[in-house]
Amino acid sequence: MDASTVLSLTEVRKSYGGRTVLSGLDFKLNAGECVALLGPNGAGKSTTIALALGLTQADTGSVELLGVTLPRDGHLARQNVGVVPQYDALDPDFTVFENLLVFGRYFGLHGAQLRERAKALLEFAQLGSRRNDSVSALSGGMRRRLMLARALINRPKVLFLDEPTTGLDPQAKHVIWDRLVELKRQGMAMFLTTHYMDEAQRLADRVAVLDHGNIVVCDKPLALIRDVVGHAILELWGTGAEQCVASLTANEGEHSEPVEQRGETYYFRNERADSMLTKLKDSTHADVDYIYRPGNLEDVFFSLTGRALRDD
Repeated sequence: MDASTVLSLTEVRKSYGGRTVLSGLDFKLNAGECVALLGPNGAGKSTTIALALGLTQADTGSVELLGVTLPRDGHLARQNVGVVPQYDALDPDFTVFENLLVFGRYFGLHGAQLRERAKALLEFAQLGSRRNDSVSALSGGMRRRLMLARALINRPKVLFLDEPTTGLDPQAKHVIWDRLVELKRQGMAMFLTTHYMDEAQRLADRVAVLDHGNIVVCDKPLALIRDVVGHAILELWGTGAEQCVASLTANEGEHSEPVEQRGETYYFRNERADSMLTKLKDSTHADVDYIYRPGNLEDVFFSLTGRALRDD
């Protein structure tokens, strides 16, 4: 594994009950970068995290974390790893401060060193004034910040974040984002899974889209938007949208690109979005709303994985 690489999965295959989950996955995370892993339900995100932490074994292929082979030497790598799981795992029998102290002892921290580390992390998480409170007295956003602080107790080299802001209100979400941006500036490597495309675009240096057991693209967010989607999107919706779209595209010819539709909303891209916007402004259509905007990661996601709901 290259010296700058902290996590490497090479030709990894994994099946459960005869169902292929990962089919030759190749992935690398470098020191000091944040990579966001996106994918629909059943794409293999949870399995990828389990493999990257040495919690399960690949059928074939190799996994290395911080220079050691997984899962054989996983206990060594995990001493230098922090994990913020999707669901809280705080101990309700301890105070906010005690949760950090107890967790720190798992990493061999004790005494004044542990107490100073825990105190600093509570200030970092903006929880210094709540140190003696019961966990049950914290809001959802506070609990997530405490989970982040707990994951940092051992000064990890790699931080795994599994949907870290799920269920939080916008203010709480942005506080978490600010803390993560600060950690990234300090050089910490991060592996992020999220369903929030704005979160991935805000935090990630690279975005990897996982679908049908493999990574279909991996690049900088803006590069993906440019290459997959383009510079502009025109969205139309409303009770009169179908009739409006039919009118706008009436003279395009039989070889024109099909109009993209998600639910009751219609989408045009790039030059076509520009031309349709001009037509829309030059005509009158009842019961139609529209917005002309830049492309984003959600557009990339739908373009690469489709829009059908997946329940597996």
